[in-house]
Amino acid sequence: MEVACECGSVTFTTPTAAPLALYYCHCTECRKQSASAYGASATFPAAGLFPLSTDLAARLGVWTRPGNDGRALDCYFCRRCGVRVMHRIREADGTERETVNLKGGLVKGLDWKGALHIYTRSAVVEVPKGVESWEGPLGEGVGKNVGGDGK
Repeated sequence: MEVACECGSVTFTTPTAAPLALYYCHCTECRKQSASAYGASATFPAAGLFPLSTDLAARLGVWTRPGNDGRALDCYFCRRCGVRVMHRIREADGTERETVNLKGGLVKGLDWKGALHIYTRSAVVEVPKGVESWEGPLGEGVGKNVGGDGK
């Protein structure tokens, strides 16, 4: 799948033909980075994209922010237009995850069917009924709601 930032300075092809997962994140940090009601991400394997090529690395800036439980997020953005392109989580011990989260709006032709809603306890817009949703992070036992009111 083709990825391009708003100005077209950052372009690349995803490492696989389809994402491993899709999600809408309603946490306050994703709302800030997207300047919207939620962030939309597509998870892909990092292999094939990382390590970044010299050309791609030169077009991207990186800002690291603290995450949960001692983790950090390396947040990559276009140096020219400033659009967030992706983020990759580093565990507390510094190990990089084997996945990368691309900002969904930059991935051409992405099919959003089946996208999960996470951190819905922070939602500022109604989560659609009947979708898989989690009050907190996916899979960390905070609570799953399928088919309810989404909160």
